[in-house]
Amino acid sequence: MKLDEIDRVLLEELAKDARIPNNALAAIAGIAPSTCLGRVRALVENGVIRGFHADIDPAALGMDLQAMIAVRLQANARSHLNRLGDDFAKLDSVLNVYFVAGVDDYMLHVATTDSAQLRDFVVNNLSAHPAVAATETILIFEHVRPRGGTA
Repeated sequence: MKLDEIDRVLLEELAKDARIPNNALAAIAGIAPSTCLGRVRALVENGVIRGFHADIDPAALGMDLQAMIAVRLQANARSHLNRLGDDFAKLDSVLNVYFVAGVDDYMLHVATTDSAQLRDFVVNNLSAHPAVAATETILIFEHVRPRGGTA
């Protein structure tokens, strides 16, 4: 799907506030509400918009400690990359899984209640996994998120 300037305006505004009323979104984009609704539907149907969801603060759920964990796989495990990514995504505490270039194969963004739970997560789920060669855990002091935007 080729995006035009109106599509980009719609995406920018929806990224800021996915709950914006259609009439308000249409007014910002300078199009009729029915046109706006059709364009947003097309963006969803074509996979440009992958979903509308709540952005929940893990700390509000008692998950006060966040970390990024770099995971390096055993050389013989590389044939299972797709399955391993899915397996990592299913683990409790995992917020996001990134398949990355470089020395490491995956970066896992996790949230836990405390350092003991983080240690248990790494030891029991990653270090004990036969496909994992090494991990490096990086604590997150603050998660600064851009407000909206499509980048």
